[in-house]
Amino acid sequence: MIGKVALIGAAGAIGKTVARTLDARGLEYRVVGRNRAALETAFAQSGLATISTWNPDDPTSVRAAVRGADTLVYLVGVPYDQFQLHPVLMKRTLEGASAEGVKQMLLIGTVYPYGMPRTTPVKEDHPREAHTFKGRMRKEQEDALLEADAAGKIRGAVLRLPDFYGPGVERSLLDGIFQAAAHGKTANMIGPIDTPHEFVFVPDVGPVVLALIDKPEAYGRWWHLAGPGVMTQREIAEHVFEMVGRKPRLRVAGNTTLRLLGIFNPFLRELVEMNYLFTNPLLLNDSALHGLLGEIHKTPYEEGLRLSLAAARQSRQT
Repeated sequence: MIGKVALIGAAGAIGKTVARTLDARGLEYRVVGRNRAALETAFAQSGLATISTWNPDDPTSVRAAVRGADTLVYLVGVPYDQFQLHPVLMKRTLEGASAEGVKQMLLIGTVYPYGMPRTTPVKEDHPREAHTFKGRMRKEQEDALLEADAAGKIRGAVLRLPDFYGPGVERSLLDGIFQAAAHGKTANMIGPIDTPHEFVFVPDVGPVVLALIDKPEAYGRWWHLAGPGVMTQREIAEHVFEMVGRKPRLRVAGNTTLRLLGIFNPFLRELVEMNYLFTNPLLLNDSALHGLLGEIHKTPYEEGLRLSLAAARQSRQT
């Protein structure tokens, strides 16, 4: 039983889809973040969400944020140039959760800890050989949770996602395509854009999270949720621009361009070390998750792209 759920770092795209799933099932839950105004805006329509702010630098605040929760879904983000905070914040949360008797935690993770893919696709037994700073920090974050699980302090699991997209999801590799097509602009993209890639449609993630945290056998390891198939970024751009009756207008930044732009833009500078994911795509095999949960709904790209474009066009009108 998942009991009372708390979403730690709830205001992002994945937090919102988990919240919508909890709402749909009539389950009360807590949303936790630093910014009360952001939480109130994000969850104003929910009659089931309780808002709690926290300061993860303060152990008392961490304990108060998780007090009374049975299950934590950990979604805490950090600035892209401050990934050293990932293991630090995880350890502080684990200390507070253990002290308060929280039973279990699911970390929403990334492919970064694997490093350069040895196989295509990648299964859960692929070694974690992070060769980037961001990958090492994410691996340390995962290790902290799994070590706590092994020590009997809390049940812990990781759900690993590839890149994601969806209606209104601004922090997505594909958002620039939707905005450009909707607004008659040129899409800024990170290249190369002709290599295979996969994307998870954000609304599909919430039901998977709830199903996973309710399975006792899910804990003590990590799981993959793959996209509904493989497409290149160029193919996606062509589909989206075709939906508005225009030829694609694309501006592609490769590694050299990112290095130059990074002189003035810290975010773009930080993308350089992760560019291997565009040249050596890391695609996930999620057969283990299917074996655990059974059928998993995955929105086809055609439908997901159409819905995301419609949201971008609607935002232009409001």
